[in-house]
Amino acid sequence: MGEMVKVKVPDIGDFDEVEIIEVLVSVGDQIAEEDSLITVESDKATMEIPSSHAGTVKEIKVKVGDKIAEGGLVLVLEASGAATASEVPVAAEAPKEEKSEPAAAPAEAAKPVPAIQIENKPSPTAHIDPVSFKNAHASPAVRKFARELGVDLSKVGGSGRSARIVKEDIQAFVKKVMTSGGASVNGGAALGVEPMPEIDFSQFGEVEIKALSKINKLTGKFLHRNWVTIPHITQFDEADITSLEAFRKQLNKEYEKEGVKFTMLSFIMKAVAAGLKKYPRFNSSLEPSGENLIMKNYFNIGVAVDTPDGLVVPVVRDVDTKSIVDISKELREISIKARDKKLKPSDMQGGSMSISSLGGIGGTKFTPIVNAPEVAILGVSKAEMKPVWNGSDFEPKLMCPLSLSYDHRVIDGADGARFVTYVSHLLADARRLLL
Repeated sequence: MGEMVKVKVPDIGDFDEVEIIEVLVSVGDQIAEEDSLITVESDKATMEIPSSHAGTVKEIKVKVGDKIAEGGLVLVLEASGAATASEVPVAAEAPKEEKSEPAAAPAEAAKPVPAIQIENKPSPTAHIDPVSFKNAHASPAVRKFARELGVDLSKVGGSGRSARIVKEDIQAFVKKVMTSGGASVNGGAALGVEPMPEIDFSQFGEVEIKALSKINKLTGKFLHRNWVTIPHITQFDEADITSLEAFRKQLNKEYEKEGVKFTMLSFIMKAVAAGLKKYPRFNSSLEPSGENLIMKNYFNIGVAVDTPDGLVVPVVRDVDTKSIVDISKELREISIKARDKKLKPSDMQGGSMSISSLGGIGGTKFTPIVNAPEVAILGVSKAEMKPVWNGSDFEPKLMCPLSLSYDHRVIDGADGARFVTYVSHLLADARRLLL
Protein backbone atom coordinates (compact mmCIF):
# COMPACT_ATOMS: atom_id res chain seq x y z
CA MET A 1 0.00 0.00 0.00
CA GLY A 2 1.38 3.42 -1.00
CA GLU A 3 1.84 6.19 1.52
CA MET A 4 -0.96 8.72 1.98
CA VAL A 5 -0.03 12.17 0.66
CA LYS A 6 -1.77 15.51 1.15
CA VAL A 7 -1.98 17.58 -2.02
CA LYS A 8 -2.05 21.31 -1.41
CA VAL A 9 -2.48 24.48 -3.47
CA PRO A 10 0.82 25.77 -4.90
CA ASP A 11 1.72 29.44 -5.44
CA ILE A 12 -1.28 31.12 -7.15
CA GLY A 13 0.05 34.66 -7.23
CA ASP A 14 -0.94 37.61 -5.05
CA PHE A 15 -4.48 36.50 -4.20
CA ASP A 16 -5.28 35.71 -0.57
CA GLU A 17 -8.17 33.47 -1.58
CA VAL A 18 -9.78 32.21 -4.77
CA GLU A 19 -13.10 30.46 -5.23
CA ILE A 20 -13.37 26.84 -6.34
CA ILE A 21 -15.76 26.59 -9.30
CA GLU A 22 -15.08 22.97 -10.33
CA VAL A 23 -13.85 19.77 -8.72
CA LEU A 24 -12.39 17.70 -11.54
CA VAL A 25 -11.76 14.39 -9.76
CA SER A 26 -13.68 11.92 -7.61
CA VAL A 27 -12.76 9.51 -4.83
CA GLY A 28 -11.20 6.40 -6.35
CA ASP A 29 -9.86 8.15 -9.47
CA GLN A 30 -6.37 7.26 -10.66
CA ILE A 31 -4.47 10.47 -11.41
CA ALA A 32 -1.03 11.25 -12.76
CA GLU A 33 1.34 13.95 -11.56
CA GLU A 34 0.31 17.37 -12.99
CA ASP A 35 -3.26 16.18 -13.65
CA SER A 36 -5.76 18.96 -12.91
CA LEU A 37 -7.67 18.57 -9.64
CA ILE A 38 -9.82 21.69 -9.27
CA THR A 39 -10.59 24.88 -11.17
CA VAL A 40 -10.47 28.20 -9.31
CA GLU A 41 -11.42 31.69 -10.40
CA SER A 42 -10.16 35.16 -9.57
CA ASP A 43 -11.55 38.49 -10.70
CA LYS A 44 -10.58 38.08 -14.34
CA ALA A 45 -9.22 34.61 -14.93
CA THR A 46 -9.60 30.95 -14.16
CA MET A 47 -6.85 28.43 -13.51
CA GLU A 48 -6.58 24.73 -12.87
CA ILE A 49 -4.67 23.43 -9.84
CA PRO A 50 -2.51 20.39 -10.71
CA SER A 51 -1.60 17.41 -8.56
CA SER A 52 1.90 17.25 -7.09
CA HIS A 53 1.80 13.42 -7.06
CA ALA A 54 0.42 10.46 -8.94
CA GLY A 55 -1.86 8.00 -7.18
CA THR A 56 -5.43 7.12 -6.17
CA VAL A 57 -7.76 9.75 -4.73
CA LYS A 58 -8.83 8.72 -1.21
CA GLU A 59 -10.42 11.88 0.20
CA ILE A 60 -11.49 15.18 -1.31
CA LYS A 61 -11.23 18.03 1.18
CA VAL A 62 -12.93 20.79 -0.83
CA LYS A 63 -16.17 21.43 -2.69
CA VAL A 64 -17.49 23.88 -5.25
CA GLY A 65 -17.96 27.31 -3.69
CA ASP A 66 -15.19 26.93 -1.11
CA LYS A 67 -12.49 29.60 -0.84
CA ILE A 68 -8.93 28.36 -0.87
CA ALA A 69 -5.49 29.96 -0.68
CA GLU A 70 -1.87 28.94 -1.22
CA GLY A 71 -1.10 25.95 1.02
CA GLY A 72 -4.75 24.96 1.35
CA LEU A 73 -5.48 21.21 1.43
CA VAL A 74 -7.20 19.94 -1.73
CA LEU A 75 -7.26 16.18 -1.31
CA VAL A 76 -5.54 13.10 0.05
CA LEU A 77 -4.28 10.39 -2.25
CA GLU A 78 -2.51 7.08 -1.98
CA ALA A 79 0.71 7.76 -3.83
CA SER A 80 1.70 5.28 -6.51
CA GLY A 81 5.36 6.02 -5.72
CA ALA A 82 7.21 6.91 -2.55
CA ALA A 83 6.09 10.18 -1.05
CA THR A 84 8.62 12.89 -0.48
CA ALA A 85 9.95 13.42 3.00
CA SER A 86 8.29 16.83 3.14
CA GLU A 87 4.80 15.40 2.81
CA VAL A 88 2.88 14.81 6.04
CA PRO A 89 0.94 11.55 6.51
CA VAL A 90 -2.83 11.83 6.81
CA ALA A 91 -2.67 10.82 10.47
CA ALA A 92 -0.94 14.12 11.22
CA GLU A 93 -3.67 16.20 9.61
CA ALA A 94 -5.22 18.84 11.82
CA PRO A 95 -8.93 18.60 12.60
CA LYS A 96 -11.08 20.08 9.85
CA GLU A 97 -12.20 23.03 11.95
CA GLU A 98 -12.43 25.30 8.94
CA LYS A 99 -15.32 23.19 7.63
CA SER A 100 -17.61 24.18 10.47
CA GLU A 101 -18.94 27.67 11.06
CA PRO A 102 -19.43 29.03 14.58
CA ALA A 103 -22.86 29.98 15.77
CA ALA A 104 -23.81 33.59 15.30
CA ALA A 105 -22.53 35.81 18.11
CA PRO A 106 -24.22 39.07 19.16
CA ALA A 107 -22.88 42.00 17.16
CA GLU A 108 -21.90 43.93 20.29
CA ALA A 109 -19.76 41.02 21.53
CA ALA A 110 -17.71 40.70 18.37
CA LYS A 111 -14.15 41.91 18.52
CA PRO A 112 -13.55 44.71 15.99
CA VAL A 113 -11.20 43.76 13.16
CA PRO A 114 -9.99 46.46 10.74
CA ALA A 115 -10.77 44.39 7.64
CA ILE A 116 -14.33 43.78 8.82
CA GLN A 117 -14.81 47.48 9.57
CA ILE A 118 -13.87 48.23 6.00
CA GLU A 119 -16.20 45.57 4.65
CA ASN A 120 -19.06 47.02 6.72
CA LYS A 121 -19.05 50.30 4.82
CA PRO A 122 -22.34 50.75 2.99
CA SER A 123 -22.37 50.65 -0.78
CA PRO A 124 -22.02 54.06 -2.41
CA THR A 125 -24.60 52.97 -5.01
CA ALA A 126 -27.33 51.85 -2.63
CA HIS A 127 -29.34 53.37 0.24
CA ILE A 128 -28.38 50.80 2.85
CA ASP A 129 -28.91 51.18 6.58
CA PRO A 130 -25.35 50.86 8.05
CA VAL A 131 -26.63 49.41 11.35
CA SER A 132 -28.66 46.59 9.78
CA PHE A 133 -25.86 45.92 7.30
CA LYS A 134 -23.34 45.65 10.16
CA ASN A 135 -25.54 43.33 12.20
CA ALA A 136 -26.27 40.96 9.32
CA HIS A 137 -24.93 37.44 9.85
CA ALA A 138 -22.45 37.20 6.95
CA SER A 139 -18.72 36.89 6.35
CA PRO A 140 -16.57 39.85 5.21
CA ALA A 141 -16.33 38.36 1.70
CA VAL A 142 -20.11 38.08 1.44
CA ARG A 143 -20.52 41.64 2.75
CA LYS A 144 -18.13 42.87 0.06
CA PHE A 145 -20.07 40.98 -2.61
CA ALA A 146 -23.32 42.50 -1.35
CA ARG A 147 -21.85 46.02 -1.38
CA GLU A 148 -20.65 45.61 -4.97
CA LEU A 149 -24.20 44.71 -6.06
CA GLY A 150 -25.91 47.28 -3.82
CA VAL A 151 -27.76 44.62 -1.83
CA ASP A 152 -29.14 45.45 1.62
CA LEU A 153 -28.27 42.39 3.69
CA SER A 154 -31.16 43.05 6.07
CA LYS A 155 -33.50 42.03 3.23
CA VAL A 156 -31.71 38.76 2.47
CA GLY A 157 -32.50 35.47 4.21
CA GLY A 158 -29.58 33.23 5.13
CA SER A 159 -29.44 29.58 4.11
CA GLY A 160 -26.09 28.76 5.73
CA ARG A 161 -25.46 27.25 9.13
CA SER A 162 -27.12 29.30 11.91
CA ALA A 163 -28.92 31.31 9.20
CA ARG A 164 -25.64 32.75 7.92
CA ILE A 165 -26.01 34.62 4.61
CA VAL A 166 -23.87 33.06 1.88
CA LYS A 167 -23.00 34.24 -1.64
CA GLU A 168 -25.71 32.05 -3.18
CA ASP A 169 -28.35 33.82 -1.06
CA ILE A 170 -27.34 37.18 -2.52
CA GLN A 171 -27.32 35.80 -6.06
CA ALA A 172 -30.79 34.33 -5.55
CA PHE A 173 -32.04 37.63 -4.09
CA VAL A 174 -30.74 39.63 -7.06
CA LYS A 175 -32.18 37.12 -9.53
CA LYS A 176 -35.56 37.29 -7.85
CA VAL A 177 -35.56 41.09 -7.90
CA MET A 178 -34.47 41.32 -11.53
CA THR A 179 -37.06 38.80 -12.74
CA SER A 180 -39.91 40.43 -10.81
CA GLY A 181 -40.00 43.63 -12.81
CA GLY A 182 -36.54 45.19 -12.56
CA ALA A 183 -36.69 46.70 -9.07
CA SER A 184 -33.40 47.86 -7.65
CA VAL A 185 -31.65 45.29 -5.52
CA ASN A 186 -31.78 47.50 -2.43
CA GLY A 187 -35.56 47.62 -2.44
CA GLY A 188 -35.87 51.02 -4.16
CA ALA A 189 -38.03 52.09 -7.07
CA ALA A 190 -38.38 49.87 -10.09
CA LEU A 191 -36.17 50.55 -13.09
CA GLY A 192 -39.05 49.94 -15.45
CA VAL A 193 -37.15 47.26 -17.36
CA GLU A 194 -39.08 44.16 -18.32
CA PRO A 195 -37.25 40.82 -17.84
CA MET A 196 -35.94 39.13 -20.97
CA PRO A 197 -38.62 36.75 -22.29
CA GLU A 198 -37.89 33.04 -22.45
CA ILE A 199 -38.22 31.89 -26.05
CA ASP A 200 -38.09 28.40 -27.50
CA PHE A 201 -35.94 29.18 -30.54
CA SER A 202 -36.12 25.58 -31.74
CA GLN A 203 -39.64 26.30 -32.99
CA PHE A 204 -38.07 28.39 -35.77
CA GLY A 205 -35.46 25.87 -36.87
CA GLU A 206 -32.50 23.80 -35.70
CA VAL A 207 -30.53 25.23 -32.78
CA GLU A 208 -27.45 24.25 -30.79
CA ILE A 209 -26.63 25.05 -27.17
CA LYS A 210 -23.03 26.11 -26.58
CA ALA A 211 -21.82 26.82 -23.05
CA LEU A 212 -19.98 30.05 -22.33
CA SER A 213 -16.38 29.71 -21.21
CA LYS A 214 -15.59 30.64 -17.61
CA ILE A 215 -13.73 33.74 -18.79
CA ASN A 216 -16.77 34.73 -20.90
CA LYS A 217 -18.98 34.48 -17.82
CA LEU A 218 -16.59 36.44 -15.61
CA THR A 219 -15.99 39.10 -18.24
CA GLY A 220 -19.71 39.47 -18.83
CA LYS A 221 -20.40 39.84 -15.11
CA PHE A 222 -17.77 42.52 -14.54
CA LEU A 223 -18.45 44.45 -17.74
CA HIS A 224 -22.16 44.54 -16.91
CA ARG A 225 -21.38 45.82 -13.41
CA ASN A 226 -19.03 48.49 -14.82
CA TRP A 227 -21.55 49.58 -17.46
CA VAL A 228 -24.49 50.03 -15.07
CA THR A 229 -22.52 51.62 -12.20
CA ILE A 230 -20.15 53.96 -14.10
CA PRO A 231 -21.50 57.00 -15.99
CA HIS A 232 -19.59 56.55 -19.25
CA ILE A 233 -18.57 59.28 -21.66
CA THR A 234 -16.66 58.49 -24.87
CA GLN A 235 -14.51 61.11 -26.59
CA PHE A 236 -13.41 60.44 -30.19
CA ASP A 237 -10.35 61.72 -32.03
CA GLU A 238 -7.96 60.80 -34.85
CA ALA A 239 -4.17 60.73 -34.65
CA ASP A 240 -1.95 61.37 -37.65
CA ILE A 241 0.45 58.41 -37.49
CA THR A 242 1.95 58.81 -40.97
CA SER A 243 5.48 59.51 -39.73
CA LEU A 244 5.19 57.08 -36.82
CA GLU A 245 4.17 54.23 -39.12
CA ALA A 246 7.18 54.86 -41.36
CA PHE A 247 9.42 54.86 -38.28
CA ARG A 248 7.83 51.63 -37.02
CA LYS A 249 8.49 49.83 -40.31
CA GLN A 250 12.08 51.05 -40.28
CA LEU A 251 12.59 49.68 -36.77
CA ASN A 252 11.15 46.30 -37.77
CA LYS A 253 13.78 46.01 -40.50
CA GLU A 254 16.60 47.05 -38.16
CA TYR A 255 15.58 44.61 -35.39
CA GLU A 256 14.50 41.74 -37.62
CA LYS A 257 17.57 39.64 -36.79
CA GLU A 258 16.96 40.12 -33.05
CA GLY A 259 13.40 38.81 -33.35
CA VAL A 260 11.80 42.03 -32.08
CA LYS A 261 8.56 43.04 -33.77
CA PHE A 262 7.27 46.56 -33.19
CA THR A 263 3.53 47.18 -33.24
CA MET A 264 1.74 50.51 -33.09
CA LEU A 265 0.42 49.50 -29.67
CA SER A 266 3.89 49.86 -28.12
CA PHE A 267 4.04 53.54 -29.12
CA ILE A 268 0.45 54.16 -28.04
CA MET A 269 1.26 52.73 -24.59
CA LYS A 270 4.16 55.18 -24.22
CA ALA A 271 1.90 58.04 -25.29
CA VAL A 272 -0.80 57.00 -22.79
CA ALA A 273 1.78 56.82 -19.97
CA ALA A 274 2.89 60.35 -20.86
CA GLY A 275 -0.76 61.42 -20.85
CA LEU A 276 -1.23 59.97 -17.36
CA LYS A 277 1.71 62.03 -16.12
CA LYS A 278 0.36 65.23 -17.63
CA TYR A 279 -3.23 64.58 -16.50
CA PRO A 280 -2.87 62.64 -13.20
CA ARG A 281 -6.62 62.47 -12.59
CA PHE A 282 -6.73 59.74 -15.26
CA ASN A 283 -4.28 57.75 -13.12
CA SER A 284 -6.61 57.42 -10.15
CA SER A 285 -9.36 55.25 -8.68
CA LEU A 286 -12.49 56.33 -6.85
CA GLU A 287 -12.76 55.12 -3.25
CA PRO A 288 -15.78 52.83 -2.62
CA SER A 289 -17.19 55.54 -0.35
CA GLY A 290 -17.16 57.98 -3.26
CA GLU A 291 -15.55 60.59 -1.00
CA ASN A 292 -11.93 60.50 -2.20
CA LEU A 293 -9.70 59.77 -5.16
CA ILE A 294 -6.74 57.41 -4.83
CA MET A 295 -3.96 59.01 -6.90
CA LYS A 296 -1.39 56.55 -8.28
CA ASN A 297 2.29 57.30 -8.74
CA TYR A 298 2.96 54.31 -10.99
CA PHE A 299 2.20 53.93 -14.69
CA ASN A 300 0.98 50.42 -15.48
CA ILE A 301 -0.96 49.90 -18.69
CA GLY A 302 -3.47 47.06 -19.16
CA VAL A 303 -3.79 45.59 -22.65
CA ALA A 304 -6.93 43.71 -23.70
CA VAL A 305 -5.97 40.39 -25.31
CA ASP A 306 -8.39 38.33 -27.37
CA THR A 307 -8.05 34.60 -26.57
CA PRO A 308 -10.05 31.56 -27.74
CA ASP A 309 -11.73 31.48 -24.31
CA GLY A 310 -12.51 35.19 -24.09
CA LEU A 311 -11.05 38.57 -23.20
CA VAL A 312 -8.29 39.03 -20.62
CA VAL A 313 -6.38 42.18 -19.66
CA PRO A 314 -2.76 41.57 -18.59
CA VAL A 315 -0.82 44.56 -17.27
CA VAL A 316 2.55 45.90 -18.43
CA ARG A 317 4.18 47.65 -15.47
CA ASP A 318 6.25 50.85 -15.35
CA VAL A 319 5.65 51.71 -18.99
CA ASP A 320 7.02 55.21 -18.40
CA THR A 321 10.52 53.85 -17.63
CA LYS A 322 10.70 51.17 -20.34
CA SER A 323 11.96 51.55 -23.89
CA ILE A 324 9.86 50.78 -26.97
CA VAL A 325 12.05 47.68 -27.45
CA ASP A 326 11.32 46.44 -23.92
CA ILE A 327 7.59 47.11 -24.27
CA SER A 328 7.43 45.29 -27.61
CA LYS A 329 9.15 42.23 -26.17
CA GLU A 330 6.88 42.19 -23.13
CA LEU A 331 3.74 42.59 -25.22
CA ARG A 332 4.65 39.51 -27.20
CA GLU A 333 5.36 37.53 -24.02
CA ILE A 334 2.09 38.40 -22.27
CA SER A 335 0.08 37.71 -25.42
CA ILE A 336 1.55 34.21 -25.61
CA LYS A 337 0.92 33.62 -21.91
CA ALA A 338 -2.68 34.81 -22.28
CA ARG A 339 -3.45 32.48 -25.17
CA ASP A 340 -1.73 29.56 -23.40
CA LYS A 341 -3.77 30.22 -20.21
CA LYS A 342 -0.60 30.82 -18.20
CA LEU A 343 -1.45 34.24 -16.81
CA LYS A 344 -1.52 34.52 -13.03
CA PRO A 345 -4.00 36.77 -11.21
CA SER A 346 -1.10 39.08 -10.34
CA ASP A 347 -0.43 39.54 -14.08
CA MET A 348 -3.83 41.24 -14.41
CA GLN A 349 -3.74 43.51 -11.37
CA GLY A 350 -2.51 47.01 -10.64
CA GLY A 351 -3.38 48.76 -13.90
CA SER A 352 -3.46 52.54 -14.18
CA MET A 353 -5.43 52.55 -17.42
CA SER A 354 -6.28 50.03 -20.15
CA ILE A 355 -6.04 49.99 -23.93
CA SER A 356 -8.31 47.96 -26.21
CA SER A 357 -6.79 47.79 -29.68
CA LEU A 358 -8.90 46.48 -32.57
CA GLY A 359 -6.73 48.05 -35.25
CA GLY A 360 -5.53 44.70 -36.51
CA ILE A 361 -9.11 43.54 -37.12
CA GLY A 362 -10.97 46.52 -38.52
CA GLY A 363 -13.71 48.98 -37.75
CA THR A 364 -13.73 52.76 -37.53
CA LYS A 365 -14.77 53.60 -33.96
CA PHE A 366 -16.20 51.88 -30.87
CA THR A 367 -17.07 52.67 -27.26
CA PRO A 368 -14.91 50.62 -24.85
CA ILE A 369 -16.20 49.96 -21.32
CA VAL A 370 -14.09 51.29 -18.45
CA ASN A 371 -12.14 48.53 -16.71
CA ALA A 372 -12.98 49.44 -13.09
CA PRO A 373 -11.48 50.33 -10.68
CA GLU A 374 -9.62 52.28 -13.37
CA VAL A 375 -11.37 55.45 -14.53
CA ALA A 376 -10.52 55.46 -18.25
CA ILE A 377 -9.82 53.19 -21.22
CA LEU A 378 -8.52 53.99 -24.70
CA GLY A 379 -9.96 52.21 -27.74
CA VAL A 380 -7.85 52.03 -30.91
CA SER A 381 -9.39 51.25 -34.31
CA LYS A 382 -7.95 50.50 -37.74
CA ALA A 383 -5.91 53.31 -39.31
CA GLU A 384 -6.67 54.36 -42.87
CA MET A 385 -5.36 56.85 -45.42
CA LYS A 386 -7.40 60.05 -45.61
CA PRO A 387 -7.05 63.40 -47.39
CA VAL A 388 -6.18 66.01 -44.75
CA TRP A 389 -6.23 69.76 -45.44
CA ASN A 390 -2.89 71.41 -44.61
CA GLY A 391 -4.03 74.98 -45.22
CA SER A 392 -3.46 75.06 -48.94
CA ASP A 393 -3.79 71.48 -50.19
CA PHE A 394 -5.10 68.06 -49.26
CA GLU A 395 -2.38 65.63 -48.21
CA PRO A 396 -2.71 61.85 -47.82
CA LYS A 397 -2.32 61.04 -44.13
CA LEU A 398 -2.57 57.76 -42.20
CA MET A 399 -5.18 58.53 -39.53
CA CYS A 400 -5.73 56.30 -36.50
CA PRO A 401 -9.17 56.55 -34.78
CA LEU A 402 -9.05 56.81 -30.97
CA SER A 403 -12.00 56.32 -28.59
CA LEU A 404 -11.49 57.44 -24.99
CA SER A 405 -14.14 56.25 -22.51
CA TYR A 406 -13.97 57.64 -18.98
CA ASP A 407 -15.83 57.78 -15.66
CA HIS A 408 -17.68 61.09 -15.66
CA ARG A 409 -17.77 61.12 -11.85
CA VAL A 410 -14.00 61.60 -11.89
CA ILE A 411 -13.18 63.19 -15.26
CA ASP A 412 -14.88 66.19 -16.84
CA GLY A 413 -15.53 66.38 -20.56
CA ALA A 414 -12.95 69.13 -21.06
CA ASP A 415 -10.20 67.03 -19.49
CA GLY A 416 -11.30 64.03 -21.55
CA ALA A 417 -10.87 66.07 -24.72
CA ARG A 418 -7.51 67.43 -23.53
CA PHE A 419 -6.18 63.93 -22.74
CA VAL A 420 -7.05 62.32 -26.07
CA THR A 421 -5.84 65.42 -27.97
CA TYR A 422 -2.53 65.25 -26.11
CA VAL A 423 -2.09 61.54 -26.90
CA SER A 424 -2.87 62.26 -30.57
CA HIS A 425 -0.32 65.07 -30.56
CA LEU A 426 2.39 62.74 -29.24
CA LEU A 427 1.62 60.06 -31.80
CA ALA A 428 1.82 62.59 -34.63
CA ASP A 429 5.50 63.15 -33.82
CA ALA A 430 7.23 60.21 -32.14
CA ARG A 431 10.15 62.45 -31.12
CA ARG A 432 7.88 64.04 -28.51
CA LEU A 433 7.72 60.67 -26.70
CA LEU A 434 11.37 61.23 -25.76
CA LEU A 435 10.62 64.48 -23.93
